[in-house]
Amino acid sequence: MMIIKRTIDKEALKDMPKATFEGQIHVVQTPQEAEKAVAYLRQYPIVGIDSETRPSFSRGRVYKVALLQISSDEHCFLFRLNLTGLTLPVIQLLETPSVTKVGLSLRDDFMMLHKRAPFQPRAIIELQEYVRPFGIQDMSLQKIYGILFGQKISKSQRLTNWEADTLTQPQQLYAATDAWACLNIYHKLEELKRTGDFEIETVTPDAEKSETEETTH
Repeated sequence: MMIIKRTIDKEALKDMPKATFEGQIHVVQTPQEAEKAVAYLRQYPIVGIDSETRPSFSRGRVYKVALLQISSDEHCFLFRLNLTGLTLPVIQLLETPSVTKVGLSLRDDFMMLHKRAPFQPRAIIELQEYVRPFGIQDMSLQKIYGILFGQKISKSQRLTNWEADTLTQPQQLYAATDAWACLNIYHKLEELKRTGDFEIETVTPDAEKSETEETTH
């Protein structure tokens, strides 16, 4: 029986082993490669997605989404949108109802992606909503993953240059892990839903009060 915590603090995350994607990573840098990647991904009923944007350290300067990560359990494709743009096959994948896309803060991702091209996303699962029936109150990917798997997702590459000529191995692994982790969370929740083999941690009134105080300070 799994006891699901409602929330987890940063200190608890620090001591957890690191979660990393162990499948194959494919960097997609041309429209032709994008077309082949989408053809492969279309065979899956559900995939994990995420995106990365070059951080701006200058006031008023905003970059477009540089990377779109789409992952199956064993293969993650990193679409370098700063090189290819948002190509038609990728748009069609985002719009098709036959492939479910699972991610976190997808509204923000899609809003940014719309600056590259218009599209109407279909068959979307937003994890921030999906975790609620399981009692999870934390909304970050890192904390949700920590609660469900007892592992931490590193954020060390988040503010690196996603438009660099070549993505480093740490960048590739970071990007792939984020997309795959969304899919892994979905699989875990589906399994728990199917088996019913979980309980939501009960919170005492005192603990609930201290949690509220912590979030308001």
